[in-house]
Amino acid sequence: MNQLALVTGATSGIGRAFAERLAADGHDLIVTGRREDRLAEFAAAHPGVRTVAADLSTDAGVDAVAAICAAEPLTMLVNNAGVAHYMPLAELPADKARELVHVKVAAPTMLTRAAVAGMQERGEGRIVTVAGMIAFSGPADPSVMPRRAAYAGSLAYLVALSQTLNAELDGTGVRVQVLCPGVVATEFHERQGLDLSAVPRMSAADVVTASLRGFELGEVVTAPGVEDASLLDAVFRADLAAFGGQRPELASRYR
Repeated sequence: MNQLALVTGATSGIGRAFAERLAADGHDLIVTGRREDRLAEFAAAHPGVRTVAADLSTDAGVDAVAAICAAEPLTMLVNNAGVAHYMPLAELPADKARELVHVKVAAPTMLTRAAVAGMQERGEGRIVTVAGMIAFSGPADPSVMPRRAAYAGSLAYLVALSQTLNAELDGTGVRVQVLCPGVVATEFHERQGLDLSAVPRMSAADVVTASLRGFELGEVVTAPGVEDASLLDAVFRADLAAFGGQRPELASRYR
């Protein structure tokens, strides 16, 4: 059976790099994005690719793509669509906060939910959700700028969702990965008005290479720019130690 992948946010950056790589590897593709002109350009360069114009900041857009995820025999889902909206929560306009939560929380949750049942029935599937190393930045002191509570929180949600879901799917043939790059050379930051041209950045192609290799290595959390993987292991051991250290009695420091 042909491998069928669906990639969201496929018109630029990491999503475009995923679509290019998967097409080159022989996957059948469904690519989604907001910009119809870029979808048409990609389809023209890759005959046979299906394109779906959808805005994942809206319920209608999420529902339309979720219906495809449920109906098609996907072997891979790449939840890549994103927005940044880097600003303190008190300054984040309500419409931008709503857009962020829709694109980075609601959309990957609902698309994954729609795809996973069919993958379980078929006994195979890979789900990649693109988050970022900012997911681990919560403990940073106030000197770290820009502040971005909602954005960091949405990425941290994706890490917890992916780790827990991967455990739920143990033994089903379906594997889950959360992909956590650092700063990547894409249009992502420029669209938010941030000039990072002087900052060393990883290529989107390298991020995709890390993701695909991460599956081979059995990783659930793939951090393309972290050389020492034991740092991530230490974070997760600490998480579990804190989780396991709870008791029904009030901790002495609160008495």
